[in-house]
This record gives sequence, structure tokens and C-alpha cells, in this order.
Amino acid sequence: MKELIKPENEAEANVIKSILEENGIYAEIRSFRDTAYDGLFQARYGWGVIRVAEADAEEARRIIQEWRDASPEDLPWEEDSNPPRGENHE
Repeated sequence: MKELIKPENEAEANVIKSILEENGIYAEIRSFRDTAYDGLFQARYGWGVIRVAEADAEEARRIIQEWRDASPEDLPWEEDSNPPRGENHE
């Protein structure tokens, strides 16, 4: 497995993992949280990492970049019924 990205938090890690798996790429989340050290490793190294098979790393990076470049209305959890930000709809 190859380290792909260091997400900011568990929520971001779960979304990225879900997006990768929807595209046929198995992803593994490894949190640096250790209860014995009360978050010491997370403070030093970040929340954790997402890893994928080396053969999938390039495609996984492309998918993540597309997700990050997406506008808010393109994100999977946004509903079509929400008006774009900045517009006043009554």
C-alpha cells in the first residue's frame, strides 16, 4: 500500500475513501490517534493517512484532485434544490 494523502480529519478521510471506492479503488484509512498518548501523534503527524495500492495511486490522485476542484454544487452531498450561494431566491 502507498500513502496517498493526509486528510485534515476523520470526516474528510471518510468522504475521500468513499469517493475512491465508488470509482473502484480500494482505500485504507489509518488514523494516528492513540488513546495511550492522548493525541500526541496526531498533534505531531496530522490526523492520519489514506493508503491505496501502488497500481491505483495515480488514478486515485486524479480522482481526489477532481473532487477538490469541484464547485460546491458538484459535490455529492449537495442537494439540487439548494440555490447557488449569493443568489436570493424567494
